[in-house]
Amino acid sequence: MDKMWSGRFLASASNLLDEFNASIMFDRKLYQEDIEGSLAHAAMLAKQGILTKEELTQITDGLNQVKAEIESGEFEWNISDEDLHMGIEKRLTAIIGDAGKKLHTARSRNDQVAVDFRRFVLKRNLEIVDALKLLMKEILVVADKHTETLIPGMTHLQHAQPTNFGFHLGAYLSMFKRDIARFEDSYKRNNVSPLGCAALAGTPHNIDRNMTAELLGFDSVSTNCLDTVSDRDFALEILFNISTMMMHISRLSEELVMWSSYEFSFVELSDEYSTGSSIMPQKKNPDVPELLRGKTGRVYGSLMGLLTVMKGLPLAYNKDTQEDKEGVFDSVETALISLEILKEAIKTMEVKAHNMEAACSVGHLAATDLADYLVEKCDIPFREAHFITGRAVAKSEELKIDLSDIEFKYLKEIDSRISEDVLDFLVLRTSMNARTSEGGTSTARTKEQLESFKTFLQG
Repeated sequence: MDKMWSGRFLASASNLLDEFNASIMFDRKLYQEDIEGSLAHAAMLAKQGILTKEELTQITDGLNQVKAEIESGEFEWNISDEDLHMGIEKRLTAIIGDAGKKLHTARSRNDQVAVDFRRFVLKRNLEIVDALKLLMKEILVVADKHTETLIPGMTHLQHAQPTNFGFHLGAYLSMFKRDIARFEDSYKRNNVSPLGCAALAGTPHNIDRNMTAELLGFDSVSTNCLDTVSDRDFALEILFNISTMMMHISRLSEELVMWSSYEFSFVELSDEYSTGSSIMPQKKNPDVPELLRGKTGRVYGSLMGLLTVMKGLPLAYNKDTQEDKEGVFDSVETALISLEILKEAIKTMEVKAHNMEAACSVGHLAATDLADYLVEKCDIPFREAHFITGRAVAKSEELKIDLSDIEFKYLKEIDSRISEDVLDFLVLRTSMNARTSEGGTSTARTKEQLESFKTFLQG
């Protein structure tokens, strides 16, 4: 069958070109957005007197039949139709006749695909936000239980200062809160309608772009048609937002992998979200966080792929942008399943609080507290206090004990200005709770932070 654009051509397209050129086998995922866009466009054309009421009824009934056929699996997707727009329009015309040929009045596939893809991305922004909020709620459940559970705070993966586990999880809650803000900001910024821009320059037909924008849930219409039909910033933004979110997920996953090892033994992932070895019967592998780390690279690839596609395109539409969808489809699916399985893995994991607290008794986590004591109680300049504390740490190493367990006599030998009340400052829980500055790790401040996240999720 001749293609809908074949009037200018004397020879039929080759089968090889059909195979290379077609997007219908993946862009059919946009069928719902495409049909909704066509229904809105038809309603507008009828209001403007471009379609009759009878033609509008025929088109509306026909499109609803096409949708039903797609959803029941009866619809035949044919690669020779190139894309879903042509496939749906061809089927519509077969059902209702010439009225179906009038639907494309005052629009192009350029603004049609821009509408479909933009609406798909906007919907997925909100779905990911909802999934992020569910993940945050599950992390909050765990964090609430462990605002007093000591865990070594680290820099360079070396023991640094005592914190609590709820505070540590609060760092990831902060990351995911920023992720939500990015998705929501992208939604607001990109919720503008391309419909009516036609190929690139608008249309001479008397259309009402604001009507179709309102029918499709857009806040407004785009400003410049030349930009609009070739704009894929909205797709790049969701890929960037997903990539950043997955980077945060990957960082948490890395810690889950470490924490579930025998060397740390801070958490144990449930059997439901762990796997075994084909040869070593004792193994319990943290495949979920490992896969989450791996899938992060996958979504990075989609972002870099689309950035590369877009970087050299002249205005306006170019066929290159057909390569905009598969990476987005895959990244959205990856994001949603990643959020779901991470939520369940955290919900079902066991927190080994005793091992976390035991780990705090090595690495001299109270060293900074000794330096602060020397500054506050002995009026010693911080640089000198830093040096004295370093000597105390060296003495503890010599004695093969942690600084928090050192006897007062050794500290007195190092510097006579030190009084016995210093020992109170070296108690690890006291150290953790001493950090009362806003955003700090004390239990009181941690609870404040967790309450702020709860308020955010209720908003």
